[in-house]
Amino acid sequence: MGNHNRTRPEYENVPQPIRKDGAGFVDLGPRDIMRDMQNPDMLVPPPTDTGGIPNLKFSFSDTPMTLKHGGWSRQVTTRELPISTTLAGVNMALTPGGVRELHWHKESEWAYMIWGSARITAVDQDGRNFIADVGPGDLWFFPPGLLHSIQGLDEGCEFLLVFDNGSFSDLDTFSISDYFAHTPKDVLSANFGVPKSTFSHIPKNQVYIFQGKIPGPLASQQVPDPYGTVPKSYTHRLHAQEPSVYPGGTVRVVDSTNFPISTTTAAALVEVKPGAMREIHWHPTDEWQYYLTGTARMTVFAANSQARTFDYRAGDVGYVPHPYGHYIQNTGDTSLWFLAVFKSSRYADVSLNQSLALTPHELVQENLNVDSEFIAALRKEKVQVVKYPGFSYYPKTSKSDS
Repeated sequence: MGNHNRTRPEYENVPQPIRKDGAGFVDLGPRDIMRDMQNPDMLVPPPTDTGGIPNLKFSFSDTPMTLKHGGWSRQVTTRELPISTTLAGVNMALTPGGVRELHWHKESEWAYMIWGSARITAVDQDGRNFIADVGPGDLWFFPPGLLHSIQGLDEGCEFLLVFDNGSFSDLDTFSISDYFAHTPKDVLSANFGVPKSTFSHIPKNQVYIFQGKIPGPLASQQVPDPYGTVPKSYTHRLHAQEPSVYPGGTVRVVDSTNFPISTTTAAALVEVKPGAMREIHWHPTDEWQYYLTGTARMTVFAANSQARTFDYRAGDVGYVPHPYGHYIQNTGDTSLWFLAVFKSSRYADVSLNQSLALTPHELVQENLNVDSEFIAALRKEKVQVVKYPGFSYYPKTSKSDS
């Protein structure tokens, strides 16, 4: 890091904005050293980073918590991450018995259970109900306008909700308590055929999350439904799905082909092993990422000589506009796990390796002025990509000197 650090001996082991070639200078503060250590590619961007790509990262840790008796919630929307126009995320936890009250949305709701278990309920537009228990790695999906609820079971739970509108706010949904509180009691009386006094103690405002009793066994909660069961399940057991296995990791893709009700949201649960990376690729739709474990590095290329590198860790949200090229590299010593979510009925990506392997090699060589070793690697790739379209993983790649 050059001799600049000698200006202040106590900063000898503190990361500084100085490249190995000597570019830059010491930052003696004030500064957040821990933050700089978590974001080495912002402190010392790779020399290949140029241009004005906007921020593509926001941590749930930087969002305010809404705390209720029964649980908590926090969200990342366009208000926190302006580039994220297609999708928004809500992180929520419920105590044992805690209830996310009966409500519905203008948007569809896609969810991933992080830990614990919950009971979900829903009623569709044809009067058919759905009641199920979900555990770690399970998904649920509710189309817009369906009345539904979520309740924590024995140990409570934490989950991620993704909505197909970046401007979504979980505090601006249609809640049953809010609806009753703002409907004249004589109208409620006439609607349900009961005395007005029945509604003397209803909540005066939206309760949002409240503490309830842990519900009994699933069988005891079933409500007879004369209209039958819903034609498509609202849940999917993603962790039970057999993963596709690659040299550097695994992936489980879920979209309308294997979770038919999920018509507006597709996703991939990706594992990248230590020393490996998710190959360079891009998508036809924007990608919303949620990092579950580990640490990662991603450079995003936006054309016109624009590129920017970001560092991610558990609890961070990443966003890649389409069709920006990018990779995801595991920078830690444990497996990196993340969710890649898309506003689409089908998952799709374009592999750079595959695309070049299936292009006339002489054209590639002339275009990039590369040597025969690169072309030989493409010939090998041309065989591999038939087996592994779009999800190739490669062994350890060293970070270039910066």
